[in-house]
Amino acid sequence: MRLAFFGTPEFAVPSLRALVGEGFDVAAVITQPDRPQGRSRSTLLPPPVKTVALDEGLTVLQPEKPADPAFLSALTALEPAIAVVVAYGHVLKPALLALPPRGMINVHASLLPALRGAAPIQHAILQGLTETGVSIMQIEAGLDTGPVLLRAPTPISPDETTGELTERLAELGAMALIEALAIMETGASEAAPQDNALASYAPKVTRELARIDWGSSSLAIARVARALDPKPGAWCKHRGHELKLFGPKTASPLPDGALPGQVVETAPAFAVATGDGVVQFLDVQPAGKARLGAQDWVRGRGVAVGDRLT
Repeated sequence: MRLAFFGTPEFAVPSLRALVGEGFDVAAVITQPDRPQGRSRSTLLPPPVKTVALDEGLTVLQPEKPADPAFLSALTALEPAIAVVVAYGHVLKPALLALPPRGMINVHASLLPALRGAAPIQHAILQGLTETGVSIMQIEAGLDTGPVLLRAPTPISPDETTGELTERLAELGAMALIEALAIMETGASEAAPQDNALASYAPKVTRELARIDWGSSSLAIARVARALDPKPGAWCKHRGHELKLFGPKTASPLPDGALPGQVVETAPAFAVATGDGVVQFLDVQPAGKARLGAQDWVRGRGVAVGDRLT
């Protein structure tokens, strides 16, 4: 089956490697353009998928917009029978969706119809779900509304971060993709429509969502820190400057007289009061600096008992 592969970040790499490893005829890899990096913005960084594709000797296309007529013409000339989309980062227009004769399928990081949208992994942790997974779905014009070919569930561990869960789901998605393509080739089953009545949504993570509300519960704060680790990071203010916090561990009870956001301990753990208890943090990232262990920050006199985080 000749296919086109759409993907950009590291999450898409296992799926591309799996397709190549299973001997699929990948007509082209479509990814986003190289982007500038560094303070000078003078060095262009290729997407992770492009690096892998070139290593495999595959054709790479990098349209600024996938609706560009020149790109559509180039893709048409390659005659893919089907297209696979894994975290490409663009909404695909009807003209592109209709191009492959056998349609387009997507690897989505949730058990659809739950958590449709841009940030299903983060929202699974934010909501305290104990299970998530990947869905292989046929793409249609709606937001992750297409029929589902295959679902692959996996548990979420109590201390798992988005970074850790993303790595697992990327590998799970690659295996599910190969299985779904095999199902399509044999015609063993048909995609099942989603039950829209059961749909939930996972919108993009905003700066407001990432800010820690110290008046909320320890559990809620720990979920925010895990859901936004490693990026963009749950944040607050310390002495007027932004501070990101990682590696949460809930503890209790709340010390007498402690106010939400007050640092109640710096050794042996860095601990902050919340609305109903205390949360310890393993790592911090002060404004303009790299992430470091909380105890290294404490030893550098970055914080003291009694400081108030806001």
